Amino acid sequence: MFDILIAGGWPMLPILLTSALALAIILERFWSLRRSAVLPPGLGEQVRAWVRSARLDPAHIDALAAGSPLGQLLAAAVRVRGRPRELIKERLEDSGRHVVHRMERFLGALGTIALVAPLLGLLGTVIGLIRMFLAVMVHGAGDPTRMAGGIGEALVCTATGLVVAIPAYIFHRYFRSRIDGYAVAMEQEAIRLLDALEAPSEAAAAVARVPARPATAVHPQGAGPAPAPAGR
Repeated sequence: MFDILIAGGWPMLPILLTSALALAIILERFWSLRRSAVLPPGLGEQVRAWVRSARLDPAHIDALAAGSPLGQLLAAAVRVRGRPRELIKERLEDSGRHVVHRMERFLGALGTIALVAPLLGLLGTVIGLIRMFLAVMVHGAGDPTRMAGGIGEALVCTATGLVVAIPAYIFHRYFRSRIDGYAVAMEQEAIRLLDALEAPSEAAAAVARVPARPATAVHPQGAGPAPAPAGR
């Protein structure tokens, strides 16, 4: 295997570097995009319980924002609690864009590797063929076996580039779809929290709309009706 890689010439070096970078990105994204790290189980219900019990001190909110992407999104809504619903929704949308952008970190580089690796392999093949034809021009084409070996060595770069590009593209699409699923789940949790934040204000408004009952005279037990006022 090492001899085959050496046969590809110097264009194999950038291909091998991109393969190492792609492997590092894939491992890092697998670790960072674990479901337990992005959507901790029970976190949404815990935050809604904080809202209902009014336990929303700054320490809780800061710890919530630093814990996970879902926590960062929910903390953005909790910080503007008491504001109009449209303002809270706008804050959630802004924070959601930042959260998704953070989850997509390094995916652009992985997509670039999937695109560039075959081109690097093709470049190595072209350079190898040019080198082979120059040698034929100088020494002649008396040995067909040598020409076939040269072509095979040139194609090593193309094959290696494809070996790097195909997994990089597959994992790039896989992580994109996983992030899309996480975004939908976080949106659902944000809507539930928005409803929980709005419920106390609605209850207070309902209490304020209840008309006050008029005071009624209370007579002693067994007493008859109040006497009519005497005429003048």
